[in-house]
Amino acid sequence: MSPSLHLIPAPRTFGQALVRGLYSWWFMLHFGAMVVVMALTPSTYNRANLATTAQHIYTSTWQVLPWFTTLSALLSLVLIRIVVVTALSYGLSQYALQMVVRVLVLELIPLSAAMFVALRAGLAFNAGDIRFANDSIGAHAQHDLNHLRITLAPRVFADAFAVLALAMLSSVIAMVLTYLSVYGLSPWGLPSFTRTVGQVFDLAVSLGFMLKTLLFSLAVAVVPMAASLETAQNSASDTMQPGAVRLFLVLLLLEAGSLAVKYI
Repeated sequence: MSPSLHLIPAPRTFGQALVRGLYSWWFMLHFGAMVVVMALTPSTYNRANLATTAQHIYTSTWQVLPWFTTLSALLSLVLIRIVVVTALSYGLSQYALQMVVRVLVLELIPLSAAMFVALRAGLAFNAGDIRFANDSIGAHAQHDLNHLRITLAPRVFADAFAVLALAMLSSVIAMVLTYLSVYGLSPWGLPSFTRTVGQVFDLAVSLGFMLKTLLFSLAVAVVPMAASLETAQNSASDTMQPGAVRLFLVLLLLEAGSLAVKYI
């Protein structure tokens, strides 16, 4: 007779999973705190680190900037046309511009930029990164901040800069496409356009938008890197990219918190 399947884990398994989960989150927070301290330390910005950071920025931002902005512009144009045509059909043309700015610029573009950078750069942990991760883990265990500043800081700064750059540039392009879709090439719509955009981007919304984008960039830069280092430390193998679920959860919580603050 075949043995029965135990579908409910033992209490000891729950305890071990809870301890591992808490340790993972603590490792991520500790690593994030170290990154923030490095970013605020003047000695981080020496010539060697700046050159390495510039190289990573070129790889993570400049190389993908043309086709990412092109794809973002095409998707933005489709969404703008859908919102504008729908608003006109229901007689709500006066709200079309505000709907586009609130939905596309404030919500979708920062999240899409963060997910893109995470999938392309932040979650890239392959065989070529094992030696880098092992060296960083050894330095982390020995509290060698100078080694961590040289190896980790350029990658983290480059990923964070990529999210900020792609989000801001895509937002500007979306605003230009919105104006062209609503007013065409006529310059006479600028006063009405700037007035409407100014009503949307008041002080609180502007600060919240910048803070959310900054937190997105920090999450993309810190969470996958911390998960990769933890995976190398524990010599664990997983079919999923390290930190994928955790990063998705962090981005979801940040977006939900932003929506709750603005609309509740």
